[in-house]
Amino acid sequence: MTTEYRVNRQIRIPEVRLIDDKGEQVGIVPTMEAMKRAEEVGLDLVEVSPTAKPPVCRILDFGKFKYAQRKKEKGTHARASQLKELRVRPAIDKHDLEYRLDAGRKFLEQGHKVQVVCIFRGRQMAHPEHGYQVMDQVRDALADISKVEMPPKLMGKRMTMLLAHK
Repeated sequence: MTTEYRVNRQIRIPEVRLIDDKGEQVGIVPTMEAMKRAEEVGLDLVEVSPTAKPPVCRILDFGKFKYAQRKKEKGTHARASQLKELRVRPAIDKHDLEYRLDAGRKFLEQGHKVQVVCIFRGRQMAHPEHGYQVMDQVRDALADISKVEMPPKLMGKRMTMLLAHK
């Protein structure tokens, strides 16, 4: 979604609304005068809003402006909710569970979804109820800030549950 900006000599409109290098509005000025002002401060004249009447131009460092636009564009994708994983075991120690619950709480507060995964090994498969008990403990401990989006399901040697922020 990169927008093409007209810069300096590419701007061929007789007059523009100018915003100077300090961010203050100068008003409607002839394009040639706006270019002279930009040259005097050693910056570029960039058309930031071509659809406005007259178009809005700004005096700024075009390289820095493009970099900031790319950074902003990238940031919007990174802020989308991610899926974080909490791994537990059917025979998990109380302290280990509390540690993982703290991490889960932090993820939920940041707006991420949390997938709780309980992994069974060997003879633990004979007692899936232990895994369900651990999942219940996680659900109850995080109930104040989360809701269960997918209840615990046993698939092979993994039991998964999905929590989302309320």
